[in-house]
Amino acid sequence: MLIREEIEAREQNDLAPWAMHAVDSKGRLRKEPQDDLRPVFQRDRDRVVHCKSFRRLKDKTQVFITPDGDHYRTRMTHTLEVSQNARTIAKALRLNEDLTEAIALGHDLGHTPFGHAGERVLNSLCPCGFDHAKQSVRIVDVLEKDGQGLNLTLEVRDGFLNHQTAGKPHTLEGRIIQFSDKIAYLHHDMDDAIRGGILTNDDIPDEIADVLGRTLEERLDTFVHDIITTSKGKPIVEMSPEIHDAFLKFRTFMFENVYTNPKAKGEEGKAMYVVEELYHHYIKDENLAKLPGYLLRRLELGDPKERVVCDYISSMTDRFAIARFNDIYVPKCFAAQ
Repeated sequence: MLIREEIEAREQNDLAPWAMHAVDSKGRLRKEPQDDLRPVFQRDRDRVVHCKSFRRLKDKTQVFITPDGDHYRTRMTHTLEVSQNARTIAKALRLNEDLTEAIALGHDLGHTPFGHAGERVLNSLCPCGFDHAKQSVRIVDVLEKDGQGLNLTLEVRDGFLNHQTAGKPHTLEGRIIQFSDKIAYLHHDMDDAIRGGILTNDDIPDEIADVLGRTLEERLDTFVHDIITTSKGKPIVEMSPEIHDAFLKFRTFMFENVYTNPKAKGEEGKAMYVVEELYHHYIKDENLAKLPGYLLRRLELGDPKERVVCDYISSMTDRFAIARFNDIYVPKCFAAQ
């Protein structure tokens, strides 16, 4: 028996009946031979970790744009924290940890430079619209590996597409990511806000702190334990009504005091200007030829130029976007004679 088949057999014995089993996957966009060592979701996780889009997350904004300090979160560290929380929940609920981790590690591949600020700009400029969840799927389908894509399973792609609040994932593992994504960013964005002198733990209203806890560690522990306690032994992934109500209040508090705070968002206008000007530059027919080869092929295949320009700009790290802007718009000094 192949090692993969041994692992798949263990899944049948160890996972809950309502878990997504690797042998029950609906497959990939393109059929390919099975691996002898790894079930399909483990292969997907590995493909995400080894792709270029994943590595670029380390230089993309989470909340604070160009923060003065080494310990603020990036989109990469956010992704790793989502993965850690999600794996803890999946293991406790006997759901598929490989599928959960694969979705967690790839759910934000489609994020733009400068976080949601960059996303809003592209969404406002592109006639096709722009959504980072849909872009994550586009990346793994047709953009990664020089246009070949990663050919991931339908379950992982579904998890990417439906990780936001309005999404309706078709697996319980995808549902875990919906919660873990929000738990992670509320936790670490509060930590970064404290580090940045924007808030203290004492600023959290008592109606929230009394339920969730008064420290970062207590709140994270409350969220994870509550999901596990509420969902254990059931074909659901949910919070209890009391914790979910406090969770929503905490999220509103963070939007009012951090995500729209001028101190946290002081550089956001400049970042949005950079993204906007890059779009206006590359959308001109005379500049389309400057796009990478794999994107020129998307144009040849009939993709709208607006979508392809968004593909290019959204793939940029913060640093690369600023460098491109400077190359295009900032006069260069003459070389010394």
